[in-house]
Amino acid sequence: MIGRAFPDHEYLTVKELAELLRLKERKVYDLAASGAVPCSKATGKLLFPAAEIRQWIEQAQSGSLSKTPTRATVRPPIVLGSHDPLLDWAIRQSRCGLASFFDGSLDGLDRFARGEGVATGLHIHDAKTDRWNVPVVSVSAADQNAVLISFATRRRGLVFRTGKAKPVGLSDVAGLRMVPRQAESGTDTLFRELAAKEGLDLSKLEFAALARTEDEAVEAVRRGDADVTFGLEAVARSYGLEFSPIVEEQFALLVDRKAWFDEAVQRLMAFCRTDQFLNRAAAYGGYDTKDLGSVIWNA
Repeated sequence: MIGRAFPDHEYLTVKELAELLRLKERKVYDLAASGAVPCSKATGKLLFPAAEIRQWIEQAQSGSLSKTPTRATVRPPIVLGSHDPLLDWAIRQSRCGLASFFDGSLDGLDRFARGEGVATGLHIHDAKTDRWNVPVVSVSAADQNAVLISFATRRRGLVFRTGKAKPVGLSDVAGLRMVPRQAESGTDTLFRELAAKEGLDLSKLEFAALARTEDEAVEAVRRGDADVTFGLEAVARSYGLEFSPIVEEQFALLVDRKAWFDEAVQRLMAFCRTDQFLNRAAAYGGYDTKDLGSVIWNA
C-alpha cells in the first residue's frame, strides 16, 4: 500500500505524498480538495503534516485509498452542537477543561464529522420513525469512531410572558410575535415538523430577530422583543416566564470513543453523577436525567 519509506521531516509535498501512496499527483490534489486528507495551505502551496498523514494511513489500512477515507484529525477539546443550559453549566462547574461552541444540532453533527470537537449535543427528531437522534446519527456518523450517550429528557413547549393570552398548542401562536431559531438547530427542525402537523402556516407568522441559543430565545421574550418562543421549561422558569408543554425530547451526546476515556470527558461525566448536578437539574425543572450516561448507539 505504501510506496516507499515514510519521510522523516515534518511536512510532505504533493509529490512526496503521491510517491508514498503510489498515487498520481492529481489524485492527491483531489483528496486535499475534498478534505479527505489532512493538509495545510498556510504557505500558499499544499503541505501535508507527516504525523497526521501517518495516522490517516493507519486508519485506512483495512480499506482502499481509492475510496475517500475519513479524515484523521486530533480533535480539539470542544463540545459542539445544541445549546443545553444544564450541560453548559456542568462543563463550567466541573472545570473539566472542555470548551464549547453551541450553534445547533445539525451544525454540531457536521462539525463533529469534520473532527472539530470531541462531542456534540443533539436533539434531532426523525418524523418517519418517531425516534430521536439515532436515525440521523447512524447515517451521518456511521464512519466515525463514536458513541451516542444519553444526557437528559427535556420538556419543550411555548414560553410566554405572564399576562398574555395563554397559548396551549402551536396553532395558538398565530397572531403572536415569535422568536425563531437558526435552521441548523434541532429546535427549528422540530418546530417546523410539528407546525406542519397542526396546519400552521409559517409564512403568516411574525418573527422577531433570530436567537442562536435557548437562553437567548427566552430572554428576548422576557425583554418584550417577542410574545412567545418554542423553548425549554428549564429556561422559562429561570427567567420567570410562563410555559405550556408541547413535547418531551431526548437530548444526547455523540462522543468520540477515544475522547470518552480522556480525563476531560471523564471528569465532566463524573461531575454529572454528583448530588450537586442532580440538585441543579431538579432546580431547573423540565429535566429527567435518570438515563444519563447510558449508551443509545454505538458506531
